[in-house]
Amino acid sequence: MFADHAKIFIKSGKGGDGHVSFRRELFVAAGGPDGGDGGKGGDIIFEVDDGLNTLTDFRHVRKYVAESGEEGGKKNQHGKNGADLIIKVPYGTVIKEAETDKVITDMSGDNRREVILKGGRGGKGNQHYATATMQVPKYAQPGKESKELWVKLELKVIADVGLVGFPNVGKSTLLSHVSNATPKIANYHFTTLNPHLGVVDLDGAKGFVMADIPGLIEGASEGIGLGHEFLRHIERTKVLIHVVDAAGTEGRDPIEDINTINAELEAYNPELLKRPQVIAANKTDAIYEGDEDNPVDKIKAEFEPKGIKVFPISAVSGKGLKELLYYVNNLLETLDPEPVVFEKEFFVDTFMDNPDDPFTVEKIEDGLYSIEGPRIEKMLGYTNLESEKGFIFFQNFMRDNGILDELKALGIEVGDTVKIYGHEFDYYA
Repeated sequence: MFADHAKIFIKSGKGGDGHVSFRRELFVAAGGPDGGDGGKGGDIIFEVDDGLNTLTDFRHVRKYVAESGEEGGKKNQHGKNGADLIIKVPYGTVIKEAETDKVITDMSGDNRREVILKGGRGGKGNQHYATATMQVPKYAQPGKESKELWVKLELKVIADVGLVGFPNVGKSTLLSHVSNATPKIANYHFTTLNPHLGVVDLDGAKGFVMADIPGLIEGASEGIGLGHEFLRHIERTKVLIHVVDAAGTEGRDPIEDINTINAELEAYNPELLKRPQVIAANKTDAIYEGDEDNPVDKIKAEFEPKGIKVFPISAVSGKGLKELLYYVNNLLETLDPEPVVFEKEFFVDTFMDNPDDPFTVEKIEDGLYSIEGPRIEKMLGYTNLESEKGFIFFQNFMRDNGILDELKALGIEVGDTVKIYGHEFDYYA
């Protein structure tokens, strides 16, 4: 069974406790402390496995716990480190914090291996606590606690072009005709229950990867049918090809179909409508050539003034496909060649390492305020303030931690300046 999302529990290993012991040797009446350090706990590591293409295994195993470090021993013996737990996922898997739905990491592009939860540090043995005044220390440091988290895994296909449209409009036929993909094709709705990828090779051109996204229906953005499972795969594509039944063989209006699909895309993620779109008016072989009321002309009149090119095609015979594919290829050459990778929104270390670290909000002078603190500094180090998502994360962090409330209590006004570790921001309510 194809599976493109799962929810699992992950936990790193606890650090081993330091050991309390003292030397007991012949002719040594009162040996000094010789308690060894505890071992480090194992990390939780996610790693891309190119042999995987679904998240099915995570439907059966939902709990992943790394090995804890061993306690230190006598004679300064260091406890054994806990083994790291490596979790293999398909390329294109996005890992999110389950409660907030924020992205922890995207296993795409060059990111093929990442430590998500670090194991606890081993505690120091009592040998470290001997002093001139305390030569018999009976204290050893406990190992640092493990970290645990519920995460959501979402597999989003990596493709340059996504074929979208209602069920049974010919997307699978089109993909099989122009690429090396072999999707199952039949004349009934929801034939495609999982995305198919195909490489489109073009003479004298670079070519591209095309994905047949399963047929959408009205209400998909609300999760009706398999809506969310299908829509998440469109998020990585750079160009969308709307495949429509121009002949209306099933009694639907192709213009209405396109508008409905766009409404679902916008409701799911407004950014999707900013992607370039092309319309493939399919099944033109079923249109009577002498018909004065040509539906393709209506589609062109509706969408080409909006900058959306319309190509009449027949996925069965191949008519018009060459023009469509070369146009899309040229369109792709104007876009960033790097795959769409989702930016980090949730920083595990920031939120789990000393979440109660203090911060200070001070009024330096009229119109100038300062914010400092180790957690603030760490958050800035992880956050790309130049990106829209990064700046939104920064704003939410300030609000959720009560910093904005403290600024208001100090009397900050619109247009005042806030200094945070070398950054200056204008305050707006």
